[in-house]
Amino acid sequence: MSQQASQTDRPSGRQRRGRRRTVPVAAALAVGVLALGALVAPAASAAPGPDTLQRSLDALVHTDGVPAALASVTDRSGRTRTYTAGVGDVVTGSPVPADGQVRIGSNTKTFTAVVVLQLAAEHRLRLDAPVDRYLPGLLRGDGIDGRGITVRQLLQHTSGLPNYTDYLDDDIRPYQPRELVDLALRHKAEFAPGTSWAYSNTNYILAGMIIEKVTGRTVAEQIDRRIIQPLGLRHTSFPAPGDATIREAHPHGYYQESAGGPLHDITEMDPSWAWAAGQMISTNSDLNRFFTALLRGDLLPPAQLAQMRTTVPAESTFGPGARYGLGLASIPLSCGGVYWGHGGSIPGYETRGGVTETGRAANVAVTVQPTDEAGLKHLTAVVDRALCP
Repeated sequence: MSQQASQTDRPSGRQRRGRRRTVPVAAALAVGVLALGALVAPAASAAPGPDTLQRSLDALVHTDGVPAALASVTDRSGRTRTYTAGVGDVVTGSPVPADGQVRIGSNTKTFTAVVVLQLAAEHRLRLDAPVDRYLPGLLRGDGIDGRGITVRQLLQHTSGLPNYTDYLDDDIRPYQPRELVDLALRHKAEFAPGTSWAYSNTNYILAGMIIEKVTGRTVAEQIDRRIIQPLGLRHTSFPAPGDATIREAHPHGYYQESAGGPLHDITEMDPSWAWAAGQMISTNSDLNRFFTALLRGDLLPPAQLAQMRTTVPAESTFGPGARYGLGLASIPLSCGGVYWGHGGSIPGYETRGGVTETGRAANVAVTVQPTDEAGLKHLTAVVDRALCP
């Protein structure tokens, strides 16, 4: 339920040694992004014309072994180009749908954060109020107390809360948000609130629960009414409980244990274990429209957008020079400046992208989670190439 890649993409080495996996796909259970080293700079210095970007996607297929790669680039004038490489189904060899739907993983967090910030602008909640004000008595554990953790710290991953996806069972099954929080609360806090930064999906499950408590409506309804409908994101949705399908044209998503290993089709699954941290479905073009509108000020008043863009260092998850605001990351570009986005990782799909300060937007998706750091660097380099004309 992701940008450059967090420890949430897969269990840590300590956890892998401690738990025997019984289902191949379960090793990929995580929402977020896998930690990256230095960005691999694009090999070509020319502007990213159709041939250049197409060659980059082809390389992801032929060199990195992803079944399919999709990209959408929107320039400052609003013109959008889409690209595909590989096959949409490794069994039938069917083509990749142009701008097909994919599971967008932790890009969902930005949608959730926008709703929370809109509620703050409406004076229906306060970012610096304790979580206990909205979810009284819920957060109690070893070093954990909801009276000392703020809503802002949830959105910025400075709460110190354990990451529930590190402890999920092997089976992909329906989950309720409270179950996910309770799973995290069985473990000790990572640090005292506000003293450090660590990516934790638990933060956004709680943010979703606060949205529902404050509004009396589901997170899905709030995201649809406040973001999807106003922006005309016709191919974006928050799946209903128990809905394991991707309803529009889409490439199949796959799980792979290790590079070169067999591919397991995991397209259909119940993503309720990701919920407000990573349950959504969208397309690259819709993501471009969303992040462009957000950074342009179409979704938030200036005060709330400024808070969203107020960042802390997040290099351990998003790579060198990266910083994290409230559900939004800034990632350095090889051509100078940064782009703003998030990225997502969920079994079957990996997405990366965002929008530059000059208004150029790009998102890239592949249909398997990269199994090593090199694959993620290559994917990130494609985004960099698309955003650095």
